Amino acid sequence: MNQRKLVEVRRLRRQRHVRKRLHGSVERPRLAIFRSSKHIYAQVINDDNGTTLASASTLDPEVRRDVTYGGNKSAASVVGKLVAERAKQAGIDKICFDRRSYKYHGRVQALADAAREAGLQF
Repeated sequence: MNQRKLVEVRRLRRQRHVRKRLHGSVERPRLAIFRSSKHIYAQVINDDNGTTLASASTLDPEVRRDVTYGGNKSAASVVGKLVAERAKQAGIDKICFDRRSYKYHGRVQALADAAREAGLQF
C-alpha cells in the first residue's frame, strides 16, 4: 500500500472512531466541521432527517468582511460565533461536537470555544 493510500485509510478510521459515538438528533444535533488549508466550515446537522439546520463558513459574506484569511484561529472563532447565533435562531441550544479526524487543537478548538461563548452547550 503506498503512503498516500495509507494516510487516507488512517484518516477515515479516525473519522469513524469519532463518528460512531455521535448521532445528531432533534434534541441534540451534531455540529460537524470541515477544515481545509484556506477555509473552515461548520454545520449543525440532524442525522435523523439528514438535514442541515444551520451553517457557517469563512466563505460567507458576513465573515469575509471581518476576516482577510480564512485559514487561521481568528477566522475559526468568527465562524464559531456565527454558527452559534444561527443555531440559536433555529431554536438549538445543545449540540454534540463532531471534530471528524482532526485533533481538538488550534482552529478546531478556537471554533468550539467561540461557539460555547456564544451560548451553545456541548
